[in-house]
Amino acid sequence: MTNSSSSAAKNEMKAAVWIGPDSLHVRTVPMPTVPKGHALVRIELTGLCGTDFSILHGTHPRAAAPAILGHEITGIVETASEGSPAVGTRVAVEPLVTCGSCGPCKAGNSHVCTKLRLHGIDSPGSLAEYVALPVESLIPIDARVPLREAALAEPLAVAVHAVHRSGLAGGETVMVFGAGPIGILTALVARNAGAGQILISEPSEERRLVAADLGFETVPGNANPVECILQSTEGAGADIVFDSAAHPSVAANLGKSVRVLGTIVLVGVYKKPAEVDLQALTFAENTVVGVRVYTRADFEEAVALIESGVLGLERIPVEVFPLDHVAEAFERAMAASGCLKVYVSSQEAVAS
Repeated sequence: MTNSSSSAAKNEMKAAVWIGPDSLHVRTVPMPTVPKGHALVRIELTGLCGTDFSILHGTHPRAAAPAILGHEITGIVETASEGSPAVGTRVAVEPLVTCGSCGPCKAGNSHVCTKLRLHGIDSPGSLAEYVALPVESLIPIDARVPLREAALAEPLAVAVHAVHRSGLAGGETVMVFGAGPIGILTALVARNAGAGQILISEPSEERRLVAADLGFETVPGNANPVECILQSTEGAGADIVFDSAAHPSVAANLGKSVRVLGTIVLVGVYKKPAEVDLQALTFAENTVVGVRVYTRADFEEAVALIESGVLGLERIPVEVFPLDHVAEAFERAMAASGCLKVYVSSQEAVAS
């Protein structure tokens, strides 16, 4: 094992510790132990997402306090071990923890492991100065890539997986419900994959402006999204509909927005059952597919897309908060504003 001088001298670090519903406090905690097969990563940025919000509010089914959240992880290898990237390497982190023994794992589909767990939920995450992670979860990312773009790797992998699941081949008309981070990233990946037309429906005016600034057609705030997509397709509907909103009002419109024999991709996660016209989906012989997370290949493709610069991720509005202001970061992230992504950093140079 190779140690860097800075980590070797430390036995404590700062971390944001979730201690119960809507209670998150920055504390001094012991440095992580680094088991065999793990590397110590110095955290640069942690992205906040809806999963973190549910944990914060105490509604996530698995999270147990006290816990250190954070699964959208970008950092620098501080202490390397056999099989890990070298010390000083910037890495994105695939945060999935799988059992390796269930049916899906044995069939090569570990991303839908029946016992799937995540770092930042079921083990300490990255809202801290350091975290110890399995070496196989670390994916090097070119240090020349701007950090705020590199930190989009995990949510971008969700978008890559969603587009793969859709069967998009090129030329299709696509409808995206929701212009949050996942919706926008899905639209960007779909456009890069050759979608012929993309229409985005989003109730927030600020987020509609973000989508428009990225070159997407949006449903006007006072318009009916179903009517808009039907008008754009001579009454046929979209070839592919991505539901990144996971809202009951969207569920009711999915079958009305997609063409006969078209595909609906459920990207967002519904918090409770929603009413869907299954008869309409049956009569139209629509395909409905779910998206849980991503495969390793999806994550690696996301990193490659970031390194290539083809998606224009530099145009996505983001904000960075220091770890000491993590509560403010959560408030900003949950506001669904024109700031599409909120990051937390324990490194002053990054947060400034």
